[in-house]
Amino acid sequence: MGGISGHSGDYEIVGIVQDTRYDTPTLAQNPMFFLPLIQTVHYELASYNTTDKGSLYIGRIEVHVADAKENIEPAVRRTLASISPNLTAWSMVSLKDQVALQFNQQRLIARLTGLFSLLALTLASVGLYGVTAYSVADRTNEIGIRMALGANRRGVVMMVLKRAFTQTVVGLAIGIPFAFIGGHLVSNQLYKTKAYDPLAFASAALLLMLCALIAGLIPARRAASIDPMRALRTE
Repeated sequence: MGGISGHSGDYEIVGIVQDTRYDTPTLAQNPMFFLPLIQTVHYELASYNTTDKGSLYIGRIEVHVADAKENIEPAVRRTLASISPNLTAWSMVSLKDQVALQFNQQRLIARLTGLFSLLALTLASVGLYGVTAYSVADRTNEIGIRMALGANRRGVVMMVLKRAFTQTVVGLAIGIPFAFIGGHLVSNQLYKTKAYDPLAFASAALLLMLCALIAGLIPARRAASIDPMRALRTE
């Protein structure tokens, strides 16, 4: 308490612990120190005394057990009652539950992001299918002429898929740089997650290419099954 007059020598540093996060995982942890429970200092200002006692977490007990919380809770309550009737356990929370509670907001954001991503992927696939199907319908006469001149079904399928993949590649070329920028902008909202993850970008690109394949394959097979004579009569 070097900042308070007359209390510069109240405590002595006897050890240093590794940095960790005690509150919000996404925010930097402020400097802190641990004090013995029985070592208290009386300050002239009552607010200092209240803050000092409140920061010691006197009303909390840490129990290390190998069994589930539900199985040992009655035994802990009986043990506390046998020590003193005034020691009442209000609640018992496992370390796993406490950690999970800290990540509720991050988990909600991740689920919403995943839901919106799935919706965006569905809309992109439907849009690509619609554009490809319209292109096939618009080029029915051209496809009929190609098949009448000897083009096989495989060549027609590849022609239609090439157009669908070209649109997808152009979209990826435009979207990936914006994804990099967005990752850096939200990097402070991530916990132990890199803003740039090559595996995540590669997985997303492969998934989008797979959706493009499925969305383009249906119109492509339909185009390959066109009767050349019927296609030639199509205006």
